Amino acid sequence: MTHDHGSARLRPGGPSRPASGPGRRRGGRGAAARLLAPAGVLVLAVSVVSYVAVVDPNQHGHYPTCPFLALTGLQCPGCGSLRMIHALAHGRPREALGLNVFAVSMLPVLAFFWVRWTAARARDRPTRTKPGDPRLIWALFTGIVLFWLLRNLPFGSGLAA
Repeated sequence: MTHDHGSARLRPGGPSRPASGPGRRRGGRGAAARLLAPAGVLVLAVSVVSYVAVVDPNQHGHYPTCPFLALTGLQCPGCGSLRMIHALAHGRPREALGLNVFAVSMLPVLAFFWVRWTAARARDRPTRTKPGDPRLIWALFTGIVLFWLLRNLPFGSGLAA
């Protein structure tokens, strides 16, 4: 006569394990742990924007000068980005676009990838580990180089910070 007192069924090799993997639980602490990295990136971004909003990059001496600008007198693709962040933090989007239109246009792209990453982590889905489509990477690289060149030419002075 056998009695089952609610113990786990035994199988060859030891007791049965949950279907979701050894010691793994959905929700609870596992979900919070998965969201630590996206939350950390968000906290870092908010901290940087808050600092730049308070410490005005238009005032000399608060931030280092762009090394490329200092060496060549030409603007790099990132020149004007701190002032652009400051302008956006103070609700001046037109001024921000005038300082670095390329950086402003990349903000929705960065937000999209952060949201996609956070959603994947929240759902416990794998995040992308292989590089993107080479055509998109080359298109982004080409856009950066064109912006860099155009903002330093006389007819592209409207793109200069």
